Amino acid sequence: MKTILYFMAFLLTFGVFAQNDALFEKANRFYNDGKYAEAIDNYQAILESGVHSADLYFNLANANYKLNNIAPSIYYYEKALLLNPNDSDVKNNLAYAENMTVDAIDKVPEAGLSKFINNLTNKMTFDGWAITAVCLMFVFVILFLVYHFSYATTQKRLTFVGSLTVLAMICVTLTLAFHKYNLGKKDNPAIVFVQESKVKSTPNAKSEEAFRLHEGTKVQVIESYDDWQKIKLTDGKTGWVLTDDIKMLKDI
Repeated sequence: MKTILYFMAFLLTFGVFAQNDALFEKANRFYNDGKYAEAIDNYQAILESGVHSADLYFNLANANYKLNNIAPSIYYYEKALLLNPNDSDVKNNLAYAENMTVDAIDKVPEAGLSKFINNLTNKMTFDGWAITAVCLMFVFVILFLVYHFSYATTQKRLTFVGSLTVLAMICVTLTLAFHKYNLGKKDNPAIVFVQESKVKSTPNAKSEEAFRLHEGTKVQVIESYDDWQKIKLTDGKTGWVLTDDIKMLKDI
């Protein structure tokens, strides 16, 4: 009975993949023919089936960009970057889309040491740093074994120094891995999806207006309260916006 169920599940999964491939090709044809709205509908249908990929987000962003849909284009370019952070095409197209936004927000420069550590940490993902640490651990074990069983003084000295060096590298990579993990936990970006959002000083519709933001602007969500989200801009400004005014980038 279980075998039959597994086989049926396989057929169902295979059928979904085949259907999504057909939708993707259909959407691409619509895009190439300049029918961007139809392309978006087909790309969205794939998303609704639970499939997510950098290529899908990239194509969906391109179609929205062609229709001057500022917020959706930036949103899906950013989603593509989350899955493929080093894609130069996505970065270039995102820069073009950001040129359509109204808000010009400065970025508070990081201090020298903080900037260096963060730049180094962002060279790899958490998994990348963790895998590097594991590989270094294997190297350390090999060097230690060679040191332990070696009788030559020079070889023992070299492997001892080498093992200590690798051990220090393991500590650094583990530190960077955990730092990357913590940065990821704090990173909660969102895109403004309304034409204009009134940012309040407190989570209350009757509170004083702090400033206004416009569609496509990227913010960091740092707190939630009822139907409100506390946001922070790259220039350090904070305020509260309605949850419906923004769309979280890490939401599936």
